[in-house]
Amino acid sequence: MNKKSVVRRSLPKNKIPNDIDDYLADVPEPARSTLEKVRAAIRAAAPKEATECISYRIPTFDYQGHLVAFAAFKNHCSLFPMSYAVIRACKDELKRYTQSGKGTIQFPVDKPLSPALIRKIVKARVAEQEKKAR
Repeated sequence: MNKKSVVRRSLPKNKIPNDIDDYLADVPEPARSTLEKVRAAIRAAAPKEATECISYRIPTFDYQGHLVAFAAFKNHCSLFPMSYAVIRACKDELKRYTQSGKGTIQFPVDKPLSPALIRKIVKARVAEQEKKAR
């Protein structure tokens, strides 16, 4: 992660947010509202047993391991499905978004991923996690 591009400049470098609410409190608008919608879509698709946490200083959902994460940066927001297979499976829906590396989907703050696409990604990740657990 390019530290210069992180939106949360108001945080001291050594401060780790306690939870997702703490993280979002330090994200300026309009990125905060965008990430709140991403969070809601993830929560709606994730199993009830999924928990929220901070991992690598970013909001993460856990379900039998890390499920998905998201974050705000200076010029975009990102969703981290943590699975290249899921990104490949959704490649048609993700054509208009920048993909960085094998597991990051970047999107403009004012053009977020649709809730339906986020739900599809989360459900695919849940299926992966459950298959690994068997």
